[in-house]
Amino acid sequence: MKKLALFSSLFIGVLAFAQGIKFEDSNFATILAKAKKENKLVFVDAYASWCGPCKLMVKNIFPLQTVGDFYNSHFVNAKIDMEKGEGIGLAKKYNVKAFPTYLFINGDGEEVHRTLGYVEEKDFIQFAKDAEDPNKRLTALKQKFEKGEKDPEFLKNLAGLTIYNDSEFAGKVLDRYFQQKTTLDQEDVQMLLSGTQSTESPLYKIFQTKKADIIKIFPEDKYTRFDTSIKLNTVLKKSYNADTKSWNDSYFLTESQKFMTKEESEKVLKRAKANRALKNKDIPTYEKLTIELYKDYSAIGSEELNSLAWNFFENVSTKTSLEKAIAWAQESVKKDENYANTDTLANLYNKIGDKKNAKIWVEKSIELAKKEGQDYSDTEKLLKNL
Repeated sequence: MKKLALFSSLFIGVLAFAQGIKFEDSNFATILAKAKKENKLVFVDAYASWCGPCKLMVKNIFPLQTVGDFYNSHFVNAKIDMEKGEGIGLAKKYNVKAFPTYLFINGDGEEVHRTLGYVEEKDFIQFAKDAEDPNKRLTALKQKFEKGEKDPEFLKNLAGLTIYNDSEFAGKVLDRYFQQKTTLDQEDVQMLLSGTQSTESPLYKIFQTKKADIIKIFPEDKYTRFDTSIKLNTVLKKSYNADTKSWNDSYFLTESQKFMTKEESEKVLKRAKANRALKNKDIPTYEKLTIELYKDYSAIGSEELNSLAWNFFENVSTKTSLEKAIAWAQESVKKDENYANTDTLANLYNKIGDKKNAKIWVEKSIELAKKEGQDYSDTEKLLKNL
């Protein structure tokens, strides 16, 4: 009976998934050719393997029959990891900087519409309908803006669609929006903070002149921290040459110490270099800098420690470094034992060949996953291989 029940639940799960979006299993060029032949747009779920909202979309939204019915009949659907294979080039081509991003691309490879983030069923279908309407596509909205549209709701919507992938354009949109505002509400302040990425942005001047309005909604110390963050982001961007993959340390240290201490400045630069090295897949540099940064991890939070440990599991192969990652994971568990960090600890022990401890922690992780209602299918695979 147990076997029959298990088979039935698996069958129901497969059936439910079959009712959702059907993604093509081929390269992007083939997908574009198919879309052109069928006179359809390509829908691209541009995701990253580590992205939480991406996983929730796969679990909650993509399998829905209403979603599948619309997307399967109107689009050629593609699901592409933007950090692997041809996804790396596509992310650069289509300026994908946040995950998940949803792209609508015509058969000639031209982007016509996009949005991003976790989206509920009704809205997920609606913006797909917008992608098919030439008057509602992002390209059309941008043209409308260039012709001088000033409607506040229109400007807010357009800024929301572009703020994470085209901050320069979004800055122009919000600049026009805020020019009309005499007072700011909480939503306005959130938009202003999201859009102000640089001291050179037109929004930074608004951020400064509207300080009195902003600190009515957020504490002044938060305003100060955000101001420092904007300045720091500006200096960091100018300090790094993406073409040569090199840093101008002298410029960064000189400019950043105008608003932070020497010790803070040096630490921020080292952290930025480590993050950039990981992004550039320069693992030896990332490994060395991260170990230096986290020699003393007693004051680091559980979540940050777990993230560090998992990054080492995924990218580092040096045994002594993996042992440091185990220490981070152990500290993470000590501070807040949960499914995620016990799973990390199990995987790290397995990677260094300590099957005994790997089994102890993988069983603990599954136990916690059941209590927390987490999907532990990958953890279960690890247990079977031990």
